[in-house]
Amino acid sequence: MDASEDGGRVGPGEGATTGPLLGEVGERGVLAEVFAALADQPVDGVLVGPGDDTAYLRVRRAAVLATTDTMVLGHDWRDDWSTPQDVGVKATTQNLADIASMGGAGTGLLVTLAAHPRLPVAWARGLAEGMAWASRRSGVPVVGGDLGAAPDGVVMVGVTALGELPEGVEHPVRRDGARPGDVLAVSGPLGRSGAGLAQLLEGRHEGAWVDYHRRPWTDLGQGPRAALAGASSMIDVSDGLVRDADRVARASDVRIDLRPGAVDALAAALDGVPAEAARRAVLGGGEEHVLLATFVPDAVPYGWVLLGDVVAPDGGGAGVWLGPDCLDPARGGWDHYGG
Repeated sequence: MDASEDGGRVGPGEGATTGPLLGEVGERGVLAEVFAALADQPVDGVLVGPGDDTAYLRVRRAAVLATTDTMVLGHDWRDDWSTPQDVGVKATTQNLADIASMGGAGTGLLVTLAAHPRLPVAWARGLAEGMAWASRRSGVPVVGGDLGAAPDGVVMVGVTALGELPEGVEHPVRRDGARPGDVLAVSGPLGRSGAGLAQLLEGRHEGAWVDYHRRPWTDLGQGPRAALAGASSMIDVSDGLVRDADRVARASDVRIDLRPGAVDALAAALDGVPAEAARRAVLGGGEEHVLLATFVPDAVPYGWVLLGDVVAPDGGGAGVWLGPDCLDPARGGWDHYGG
């Protein structure tokens, strides 16, 4: 992303550590900064937006999709790696990708910030700027939220996303619909975020993969597109290919055989990453947020990458295989309590 796209990205920690603190300006002062940052965002379908007790949205369908995620300083991001704008984009992406993985499109976002009083107001403003950028790019507005105090050193960002299914899609695409004879496909590249995290842990703070880890973004329109194409199951790659494909396999009681050549091709696309590290990033890297779906073979949307085949478990149990090996999801990917 260049500065014209993201509003002028600054380096980790820059521009967010100076100026007045939350505890000095109070809730009214913080909200004034947040509302100013969110002023230029989509309003279609928003009857009452931020600033009242409850948002009021126009609902086109009789059913609503809803999801939520939480990010915590020191666990989900580090301030020496990421700007508050990065955190805002990442928090928005992971929620809207969950809506897309059900075949839906987002309609509104609710945001909670719980932070210690010594956090600079500029950090809260930067968070809102990142969310506003993601809102404009996705067409999904921030419609409300909550601001709360937290113990010293604690910063927590929670986002709830609401969405609906597009016209022509009667039911959400769940994890449990994969059937033997289907093929597995992915809507975009894999391994970028995992490769970026590995580089950050090595002390590298620049490069395309580092940037993607800090600020992941994916084509959210591929979710409705897959649903309209008849996807039998779908999930976004938030915790790693093997871990998330395993969730589909177990929910559907099938075996998923990954194609070694497809995995190798995805790994080879990670320029500048050693082969074995690239392979690990493809199989286990989380926070990618591209979509993983199963289809009958002739229904895979154009541009999706064929990645594997769905077969009956044949007594071996549901799971994910690569060649002769059954892959253990616990040995890769992201687990909030296991690292």
